[in-house]
Amino acid sequence: MRFTITREKLQEALNAVAASVPSKTTLPVLANILIETTDRGIRLSGTDLDIAVSTEVPADVEASGATTIPAKKLAEIARELPPSPVRITTSGEQRATLECGRSKFKLLGLPRDEFPTFPSVKFSDSWRVKSGDLHKLIGHTIFAVSTEESRPILNGVLWELRPGYMRMVATNGHRLARMEVPSGATADAGATDLIVPPKALDQIRRLFPAEEELEIGRGENHIGFRSPFTAVYTRLIEGPYPSYDQVIPKDNDKYAICDKQSLVSALKRMSVVASDQTHRIKMAFNAGMVKFSVQTPDLGEAQDELPVRYTGDPLDIGFNASYLLEILRYMPSDEVKMTFRAPERAATIEPEGWDDPSKYLCLVMPLRLVD
Repeated sequence: MRFTITREKLQEALNAVAASVPSKTTLPVLANILIETTDRGIRLSGTDLDIAVSTEVPADVEASGATTIPAKKLAEIARELPPSPVRITTSGEQRATLECGRSKFKLLGLPRDEFPTFPSVKFSDSWRVKSGDLHKLIGHTIFAVSTEESRPILNGVLWELRPGYMRMVATNGHRLARMEVPSGATADAGATDLIVPPKALDQIRRLFPAEEELEIGRGENHIGFRSPFTAVYTRLIEGPYPSYDQVIPKDNDKYAICDKQSLVSALKRMSVVASDQTHRIKMAFNAGMVKFSVQTPDLGEAQDELPVRYTGDPLDIGFNASYLLEILRYMPSDEVKMTFRAPERAATIEPEGWDDPSKYLCLVMPLRLVD
């Protein structure tokens, strides 16, 4: 194998695949990047066996071939090279020589045959979606995913693909985020539900520009995303996702419309004195006002209040302030609408006055005010 590539293109390709290379692994070849020549240049690939990323960049290929090179060392070398063309040649399958200007490096790799094959994914009956729609769904839901290993199904994001719209849902059992966007996506494969690991969704958001159209293929327990030059494959989380519709309240009869930034500021002030374990704050709603209060036995107490537009009977309810702040960070409007039923029932938060065809709703479970 012998090719010449600009330092910028080499770095661009290395940056794309770097996140899929594990920092620690018992399988030495996984610490390497696979480099292959193609008709259009070279393709770089990396995998940790759960997620695989490949990207193609232009290069001047003189002799075709493939090898694997230690990812971390190659990235460190590329970062320090002068802004000159980079020439890479291999002798056999395990020795690669890299030359740039007066710099010359020799790296030992591993044979191409040792690198894992990518999962079998069919793109014949594929979905086509706008990358920007995916960015929007991922950005507004991924924060609510569970990080606890006791319920693996909640460690993924539910992605519902339907003709005409797409929806993503994430929850950890205490909070939930659901977003739906209208989609002109072609769904040759029909409607489906997928549970996708958040790490893979982060890669989608990082690697594919918003204006690109993505082709999405399905394997037995994998899914693949590809554009003309880049592809991401990930293992799906298997099992039935909880019936989230049953926990979203339909009969909340009290609601408050608040200025988002004022609410965030008040919650941050109250959080200073809230318990490090529960982050519990009390919110007392009545006509035109919400009063905040915090009492932490070993620390002290705090009060604050905020004007709101409130409709309904007076209500005292407790929340984890961290959950509220996290939800508010992703609310896309200047005002938010909170709805309630009772102190022990789920509350919802939605954007108020948001001029967008998307539908966005977050849910948060209350905390008991008395231990």
